[in-house]
Amino acid sequence: MGSPRITLRLAWRNLWRNHRRTLIMLAAVIVGAWAMIFMTALTRGMVDEMVKDGIRTLPGHVQIHHPSYRDDPSVANSLAPPGRRLRETLDGPAVVAWAARVKVPAVVSSERSTRGVVLVGIDPERERALSFVAGDMAEGRFLESPEDQGLVVGRKLLDRLETDLGKRVVVMSQDRNNEIADRGFRVVGVYDSRLQAQEEGFVFAGRATVQRLLGMGDLVSEIAILGTDYRNVDGLRDRVEAAAGPGVTVEGWAQLDPYLGSMLGMMDGFVLVWIVVVFLALAFGLVNTLIMAVFERVREIGLMLALGMTPRSIRAQIIAESTFLLALGLLIGDVLAWLTIKPLESGIDLSIVGQGMEYWGASSVLYPALRWEDVVLANVVVLVLGFIASLWPAVRASRYEPVEAITKV
Repeated sequence: MGSPRITLRLAWRNLWRNHRRTLIMLAAVIVGAWAMIFMTALTRGMVDEMVKDGIRTLPGHVQIHHPSYRDDPSVANSLAPPGRRLRETLDGPAVVAWAARVKVPAVVSSERSTRGVVLVGIDPERERALSFVAGDMAEGRFLESPEDQGLVVGRKLLDRLETDLGKRVVVMSQDRNNEIADRGFRVVGVYDSRLQAQEEGFVFAGRATVQRLLGMGDLVSEIAILGTDYRNVDGLRDRVEAAAGPGVTVEGWAQLDPYLGSMLGMMDGFVLVWIVVVFLALAFGLVNTLIMAVFERVREIGLMLALGMTPRSIRAQIIAESTFLLALGLLIGDVLAWLTIKPLESGIDLSIVGQGMEYWGASSVLYPALRWEDVVLANVVVLVLGFIASLWPAVRASRYEPVEAITKV
């Protein structure tokens, strides 16, 4: 009577004695599993897009700076261009792309308005593979070379300045002698960023043109490096740090943007909390289903105990019923979640709430990210918690006295 095979067979048959109650509980488990995985994929996708957009804003995966640049991003805290050893590392297989930039605070003025911006001097060819600006051009042209004397601005900044493509604006900043340096630029290109906040913050010019304006020679403000995986940049940072040598600071994107770094760290905690919260709601129904099944079979349980089935076998039978119910519900819920998420991986347009998404640093298109680690975590947590929840009904059933249970009306 106590063999595992018989126990599992009895558990499966007992589960379907009351089809209606079992199907209702099964539906609850399916919906719960689907909700856990679907909402996790949506949130994971939002965080991933926030991180990727943040990296595309200019940081890359790793950056090299003068030790004082982050506190004082002025021309005085500049770097020499990459030396031979560093260039060998930057041109190696671990680096997808890299670029040296001039990046300083500035003021841009039109005939009608003035705004504070970050002036970024770039090498256009290197920047294409690294940052957002080349791919987000909406009007005009992108910069053609480091010597280009045009200016690329965001559409929102263009509106703030009340000027237009082809018009001239004046850019002012501080040179190496702490003197005001200014120059007229013609607006040759306009970009539309996925995050409109970027459109007001950055203007782009040829790196050599900005270096001449600020009297920098061949010095740069930063060297940005793009690796192969934004989730694993420690190895790349260590290699770059060893090649760059002393006298500079090498940091990963999570250090450059602590907000994005903390969001990624919080995501794993959110997944676990979300799964536990959903299961706690399911647990009441699960315990109720098992308790009712026990109450309906009191005399039967007493008879099995009288015939020699051990209390341990009774407990195993009740726990097996719970496990069968949860496993079946999780399997169907997992498949349903996969079928729901896959068609949406091309993107969900949330432009109707775009401004609210931008407030949190996310784009208006959401790309759900189904990760099998999340699916496995959800299934394991639910099965473990389900086992714990089924212990009380199982223990209650195993404690019946055979004679008392048989004679119970």
